[in-house]
Order: sequence, then structure tokens, then C-alpha cells
Amino acid sequence: MITTENISLQYGGTPLFSKVDLQFTPGNCYGIIGANGAGKSTFLKILSGEIEPTTGHVTIDPKCRMSVLKQNQGMYDAYSVLDTVIMGNQRLYDCGREKDAIYEKEDFTDADGLRAAELEEEFAELGGWEAESDASRLLQGLGIPPEFHQVRMADMDPRQKVKVLLAQALFGAPDIVLLDEPTNNLDLASVVWLEDFLLDYAGTVLVVSHDRYFLNTVCTHIVDIDYGKIKMYVGNYDFWYDSSQLIQKLVRDQNKKAQQKIAELQNFIARFSANKSKSRQATSRKKLLDKLTVEELPASSRRYPWVGFQASREPGKDRLFVTNVSKTVDGVKLINNVSFIMGKEDKIALIGENEIAVTTMFQLLAGEIEPDEGEIKWGVSTTQAYFPKDHNRYFENCDYDLIDWMRQFSTDKRESYLRTFLGRMLFSGDEVYKKVSVLSGGEKVRCMLSKMMLSGANVLLFDQPTNHLDLESIAALNNGMEAFPYNIIFSSHDHQLTQSVANRIIELTPDGCIDRALRYDEYMLAMGRVPERREDA
Repeated sequence: MITTENISLQYGGTPLFSKVDLQFTPGNCYGIIGANGAGKSTFLKILSGEIEPTTGHVTIDPKCRMSVLKQNQGMYDAYSVLDTVIMGNQRLYDCGREKDAIYEKEDFTDADGLRAAELEEEFAELGGWEAESDASRLLQGLGIPPEFHQVRMADMDPRQKVKVLLAQALFGAPDIVLLDEPTNNLDLASVVWLEDFLLDYAGTVLVVSHDRYFLNTVCTHIVDIDYGKIKMYVGNYDFWYDSSQLIQKLVRDQNKKAQQKIAELQNFIARFSANKSKSRQATSRKKLLDKLTVEELPASSRRYPWVGFQASREPGKDRLFVTNVSKTVDGVKLINNVSFIMGKEDKIALIGENEIAVTTMFQLLAGEIEPDEGEIKWGVSTTQAYFPKDHNRYFENCDYDLIDWMRQFSTDKRESYLRTFLGRMLFSGDEVYKKVSVLSGGEKVRCMLSKMMLSGANVLLFDQPTNHLDLESIAALNNGMEAFPYNIIFSSHDHQLTQSVANRIIELTPDGCIDRALRYDEYMLAMGRVPERREDA
């Protein structure tokens, strides 16, 4: 168990959060969420002892072993992959090395014999004789085969190093695990393996993640950092999000009777309690939800953008014809004889191992570049709005404020009209006069989404629109894409968005493309890329 008492933290006299009194207990997984800069990673560092709080203290049972996902990929470059994982239990690793060093001594003394016996006993108690097989099993579960286990970390691909450090954090059944963005750079098979591992894990897990699908699968609680407070709620991310939205809606509607509000909230809780979940912990989660009272539901003060795309006209029968298209860039053939026809109901996720190839396909579809071979033909009644992966060109060397920047893309030039779109993207008051050259990555994305909403297009093209967005903005974009009644072609690293929006997957390969009318999870399962996710009531 971890207990925090009166934890507060200030940077330069500015409070980040205060009066944090929480308990984290075994058998539960706590998802830590909050806007960018709210202090999610900082809170984990306080719990791990890396940062001292301004006030208060963290209490951890001295018998408990805590493991933290390391962020410094170069930290273990001098060690082998297998040794790096075993160092997740530093005492076990040190014990084994000291024991081996004693046995290698030429002048072995009686004192050495006594020390070796002590170390042998401790080594066995710590699970030392199973350490290599346990570490190997973790590595293979994360997709690192045995032939890499004796390779030096310095010689490993950065994407593989991430997996090794994750295996290290999970090694040796620690009592407490702190994970900061564990799914970053993981392939889907590794994410599914990690989900299953955490669902069976008996200890205490705290995880910071922007992956909503992952949070929904593994979390029993959500820890929300919101406007200087840290509060804990029962349920996964979707439950937290939906109940938060409902609470805010009811608070705004002051004319409703209190009893009506309570009844609606109780029905909401009961609906979630009755639903099946993919989590191994669903039974305990149901018990927690059954005990939940209306007063314990979140009333977040966080603001959410609103994303909604309205087409100026309905597209006709013919939408898009891609015929034998190929494209070579800098001597590398990125698109090779790709053909497909987009139907009336299609929302297509473009995927592929080579992200440059995927971006090139979007540039071809948007007409920014021409194919070397083949033809791309849009239906005469279609209009396209395009979100490029690299959209900095829209903001660089630009002296416009937000209002003037938006005015370029609008037929209605009135400031009041443009403020409406910017307000939906959380730009209000004098913020609309901010120069676009100083916007953050997330603010630029929100501007690009506003531009697309202004377009009235009936086909939407998105190349990685969730980059730089926080959870709230990703959820809003997800809702807007699901609600759009016409065609979308998109790519995204966000699993839940891809799974919920796409009904067709086109995977670009060196030999062309694979085209299936399936949801993302169904496609990956059909292609043998992931094990089947477990369904638990």
C-alpha cells in the first residue's frame, strides 16, 4: 500500500497541486490523467522518492518493493539485455554478481565460504535460480526473441530498448509498479501482452498514459489531476469521462429537481455496473461501482474542446478511385501499385510499418504531389479537407493572430463568427489575438481542426491528427470523427480512435496494399499480429 498525506508541490512559489491524501492498494490499477503540464509524471516521481514534496509525506510499507519504468534509454548500454531486465530487482542482481565473484577467487577462504553460503540462501529466496528464465519470458512476451537476450543494450534499436526497460520494471513480481507512458512505441501485440500481464498482476500499479484503450482495459481507478487538486475515482477512463460530462451537464441545468438528478446518475452507475468488461478485474470493479454513490462521481472543472464537421453538401455515388498508383521518393519506392475504390460507407484507416509511405499516400490523395504511375480520381461531388502530419508550414513566418489566421479559410469574415470556432477549440477572450507563431503543438492542432470545420468538406483526410493532443482533445476529435456521416481516410497512433472510427483497413506494404473491410482489432487478429484479447465478465 502507498499512502500520501497532505502532499503539495510548488515550483517557484506556484502551486502545482496541494492537500493530496490518497491510498493506493494492492490488486488495483490506477490511471493518472490530467492536462499537459498538470503534474502527472511529477506525481509519480514524488511517489517513487525521486522528488521531495513541498509539504506532506509518502508512506510505503518497508516490506514492499517498488519498481519504476526508467526513461533513460542509455542508462544500461554497458549491460546485456538479460542483465538489464534482472537489474529490475537490484538486490537480486547484486547478490548474484557477488556470489559469482567469490566463486571465481583463486584464494578462496573460510570467510568466503560463509559469505557464499549466506548469498546462496538470499539468492534462492529472491528467486535467483528462476531469474534468467523469468526475464526471458518477459522479453519474449514483449516481442524480443532469445537471440537478442545476450546482446548489449548499446547495440539494440531504440524501440527495442523501450521494451527491455518495460520488462525490467515488471521483473521479479514487485509489490508496486510505477509506469510513465508504458505503451509509447509499443506495437499492438506488445500492448495486448502488457494488458494481460497487468490484469493478472496482484500488486499495485500506477500508470500515466494517453492511450485511452489501454486505460479502459487495465484501470480500476482514475486519479485525476485537475486545477491543483488530485482526486481518485472508481472505474476506468470511459466511466470517468462519461460521468464527468454528465455531472457538468446536470450542474449547468439548474432547473432540474435534485431527485431527478440523483435518479439519472444512479441509472448511469447501474448501466456501467451491468456492462461486461474485457478486464480480468471486472468482478472487483463491479463491486466497487455497486458501492459508488452520486457524491463520489467526478465534477471536473477541465474544459473540453468541441469538434464537429458539417459538410456543405452530400457527396454523390462516386467517391474515390485509386488505380495502380506508385510513387518513388529519393530513390525509394514508397507506394507500389496501390489500387482501391472508396465506397459510400467507408471510413478507412491507412496503416503501414513505413510511416513515410503512409504520409506520402496522404500527400497523393490531397493532390500535393503527383503519382509516378497510375491515377487518383475523386468524384465530382466530393470536396476534401486535409490535415497533414507536418502542418508547421501553415504557421511559420506568419505574423497573423488567431482571428486573422482563421479569416484566411472562411467565407464569413466576421470576427464574431470566427470567435465561435475558436471558442469551440478553447481559445477565448484575448487569446484570439495571440500570434500563431508562438502557439504550442497542441494549439496548432486545434487551429488545424478549426480550419477543417470551416471548410464544409464532405471527405476528411487526417494524417496523425492526435499527435500533441491531450486526452480531452483526443476524445473530442474521436467523437467528431465518429459523428461525421461521410467518408474519412486517416492514420493515428491512438488505438481507441482507430478501433472506433475505422470500418475498413488499408495496409501499405512494399508489394502494394492489403485491403480488408474490418475493424482494426479484427484486422490485426485476422493477420495474426496479436493474440486474441480475453473477454471476462
